[in-house]
Amino acid sequence: MNDRDAPGGRPGGIEIDFRQVFQALPSPVLLLGPDLVMIDANRAYVAVSGRGVDELRGRMIFDVFPDNPDGRTKGARSLRASLERVLATGERDSMALQKYDVEVPGRPGVFAERYWSPVNIPVLDDEGRVVLVVHRVEEVTALVNAQAAAAAGPGGVLSRKDAMAADLLTRSLELQEINEELRTAHARTHQVAVILQRAMLPGTALPHPFAAVRYRPAAGFLNVCGDWYDLFDLGTDRLAAAVGDVVGHGLEAAGVMGQLRSALCAAVRATGRPAAALTTLAQHAHTVEGALATTVVQAVIDRAGRTITYSRAGHPPPLLARPDGGVDVLDAVVDPPLGAGDDTLPRTQATVPYPAGSTLVLYSDGLIERRDEDIDLGLRRLCDSVGRHHALGPEQLADAVLADLLPDSPDGPGGLDGLDGPDDDTALVVIRL
Repeated sequence: MNDRDAPGGRPGGIEIDFRQVFQALPSPVLLLGPDLVMIDANRAYVAVSGRGVDELRGRMIFDVFPDNPDGRTKGARSLRASLERVLATGERDSMALQKYDVEVPGRPGVFAERYWSPVNIPVLDDEGRVVLVVHRVEEVTALVNAQAAAAAGPGGVLSRKDAMAADLLTRSLELQEINEELRTAHARTHQVAVILQRAMLPGTALPHPFAAVRYRPAAGFLNVCGDWYDLFDLGTDRLAAAVGDVVGHGLEAAGVMGQLRSALCAAVRATGRPAAALTTLAQHAHTVEGALATTVVQAVIDRAGRTITYSRAGHPPPLLARPDGGVDVLDAVVDPPLGAGDDTLPRTQATVPYPAGSTLVLYSDGLIERRDEDIDLGLRRLCDSVGRHHALGPEQLADAVLADLLPDSPDGPGGLDGLDGPDDDTALVVIRL
């Protein structure tokens, strides 16, 4: 743990032994791996826990420090939830006062009542992954006992300073309970939104072996249900495909998405022309609260004439992968998102031919957009992925593209149940022509 090669050297040529620094810290500190196995502990942690380093290293934290079986405390459950949040988000998590009883060394099954104020801090690698969790605790058992004694009657009077500290600890525990209730409520709302999304979108098991669809909800509790896809026949040799993106998230966005998807489906069935369908949709969007600024791409594929006619309302351009692996970006036309221009004007469309064996890819911006990065970089990354995997079947190609561009997202058809993954929804439609 010597830092001899630190850039710029050390004042006076001092070499810092960070293991000694770790051991000298006055606060108890435990180091955990992503699997919650204990890696090391400093002297202060050894002293306060009553466990030697050899009893800690290489063991799961909850194997050494289980919950009191009396059922009246949930310290282990609260700590596990905090550690899992740190691993999932890569962000520090400060816990409020915790009653976490500890088994008395040498007396199996006998637990001592203990109170702690913990904080869990992630250590990230160069790619932003959590490789270590620093679990720092302060024991406040004596303060809690003193507060209880003061409340019990004469003679047990806390100093003003200790009384203020005890009151703050009590308030922090109340706040943590409220936060846990909010997390539970958010999780329920997320699940309702995902179920609603599943009900509104077509199933991922398509009747056409030449097409595949994917939908990945965002990772956040309410960042879900803004995107949609659609795919249906317009006759024997014509196929309609669309992807849209509603501004906003959660249940409201899911409701808007359902209305717009239904309206666009009806419009393209009635007109057979992408531009006419989007013109109608843009006018309809003014009657749907929350629909303005929605982006959409609508394509109609003529399999007999081997042409694709498409229209875009502010949406990322479709890709056409040719049999030789070349990828064309279909960006000849683009109009403003719904409500962002004069929606009384007709929308534009373009028609491109394609050779047999080509592949059409439609998607939402969640696939290519990243924070602090030009979206053109994400588009190039998608083109490269589609070009590399163009010879795969639609199902395999869809999975390969998601693996390349969303490597941290949960796999599985439709991807509707995972909470880990991207910050925005992702819809993807792949059609072998």
